[in-house]
Amino acid sequence: MTKVRKTTLLIVSAIFVLATVLAGCSSDTKNQPSPSPSSNATNTPGNTPSEEPPSDVWEFGSEPLEFSMYGHYNWYDVPAWDSTVAGRWLKENKQLNIVPISAGGNPEQKLSTMIASKTLPDVMWMDRGADVERLREAGQLVAFDDYLDKYPNLKTWMGKDLNLLRSSDGKLYQFPNWYTGRPNGNAGYVINKKIYDELGQPKLETTDDLYNYLVAVKAKYGDTVVPFDPDLAKDAQGLGVLYTAFKENASYTHLHANVRAVPQGDKLTSIFTDPTYREAQKYIAKLYREKLITQDAFTQTKDQIEERIMQGRVAVYAGANPTVSAMNAHQEMVKKDPNSGYFMIWPIHKEGLDKNKIFPGTYTSLGWNVNVITKSAKDPEKIFAFLDWYTGPEGQSLLFFGPEGKNWKGFDADGHPIFTAEYDAEEVLELQKAHDPIMWNGNTGYIDPAKMKFESKLPAAEQNWAARYQSEITWPTQSNATEFINLVPQPDSELGIVKQRVDDIYTQAYAQSVMAKDDAEVDSILDKAEKDAQAAGYAELLEWRTVEWKKNLELLAQ
Repeated sequence: MTKVRKTTLLIVSAIFVLATVLAGCSSDTKNQPSPSPSSNATNTPGNTPSEEPPSDVWEFGSEPLEFSMYGHYNWYDVPAWDSTVAGRWLKENKQLNIVPISAGGNPEQKLSTMIASKTLPDVMWMDRGADVERLREAGQLVAFDDYLDKYPNLKTWMGKDLNLLRSSDGKLYQFPNWYTGRPNGNAGYVINKKIYDELGQPKLETTDDLYNYLVAVKAKYGDTVVPFDPDLAKDAQGLGVLYTAFKENASYTHLHANVRAVPQGDKLTSIFTDPTYREAQKYIAKLYREKLITQDAFTQTKDQIEERIMQGRVAVYAGANPTVSAMNAHQEMVKKDPNSGYFMIWPIHKEGLDKNKIFPGTYTSLGWNVNVITKSAKDPEKIFAFLDWYTGPEGQSLLFFGPEGKNWKGFDADGHPIFTAEYDAEEVLELQKAHDPIMWNGNTGYIDPAKMKFESKLPAAEQNWAARYQSEITWPTQSNATEFINLVPQPDSELGIVKQRVDDIYTQAYAQSVMAKDDAEVDSILDKAEKDAQAAGYAELLEWRTVEWKKNLELLAQ
């Protein structure tokens, strides 16, 4: 799936959320870290470091720190530091100033220009992979290895999975965003409550149930309601969610451009010949032919989707991150009609399968993207010290709940913020929305339990909509796809060129098979795609990916 803006992960973490994708690790120590004590923290084992830090540790906030920051995306620019509550507080209380550098809507050109002119920003927020390695190979990045013990939040919370971020030279150059050792994510199915009630609240558990329900929706509401909206179908989204209904432990990630393969024994094999993929595509094509899926699924924009959701003109909405749009629409709809709104259901499964082994979404321990510090930085260690503070309890609590004092004060024995009687849920929601663009190294494993500790004490009707369904539905039904990371060859390599060719073949065949006139045509389209992909070098790509996949499995088993 594509990287939905970690607005996704803000919701993942608490109330709102990109991004939006995206924490602890598999080590036992991550679940009980020692947060940096705040001035008002109670003196408990949960918030007092167990040993004195090394004498040469730089204390964040002890003197002014300024650095430049750049986001390597065409949809994102680092905001003015004074434009957020957290930015202003950090400037006033920690003497931190961040100077934004814009990509100007063309990040690739901007990066090339900066490299050629040797004017790199101090910190870059970007995807893992090719561009990071490009900078590393050019000798432009600062390794973090010497900082990890001095500033231990990242090491403590991520543990051994941090090794998955190491480059081929064995060094660590990347500080992850929304890393985690616990399930998170928002993929799944959202149901229009009013339509569901008007149709008699039928059983919605299997693929047959879903088909019958969509037929009933179309029969009753005609063209006024979209029976099934798959979000951005061009990015798999809701159609990829449907794929996972047809096999226990099938992974959304199998369809991802960075994988495009299905494990069979000890090998990664072709997605085009996978029986589950073919069965799912035939089911989806049937829905599309019968106009049970919106006919502009591959061309619709996010704005068009959200407008329909807001107006209540969608019966079933599925995607990699449907909670953001559904939550916002639900809040507005129930103001006008308490019997309207949306709710989420347990993932749909094919009859005969174990519903508890169906996972419509995935997460990885590495989260979403990364921060790198370039050799242009005057004080790289101080920048790392800030990033480490930012990803720890004090930094995450600031971003999610505001400055200490009003909504929270001090930390409890588990290292989570202690919420005050003045806690303002609406203010917190607005803070999280506003802080989303500066959540560069979110710690999912910390902030999710911290938020749910508060939400779980509220009656169900008063809980944040997204937080409720994350706790009850989405988090328990997302699978760990960490084993499938780092399966992308360098773009300018021979295999990188093969990957692009296979991706083009897949993209075309995917849309064509959804629009096929019958099952036989689905098979014909996928047969041709397999033939074309093999001619393009797919077998070699799968062989290379299998080797890299096994390396991941070995690292994860350590």
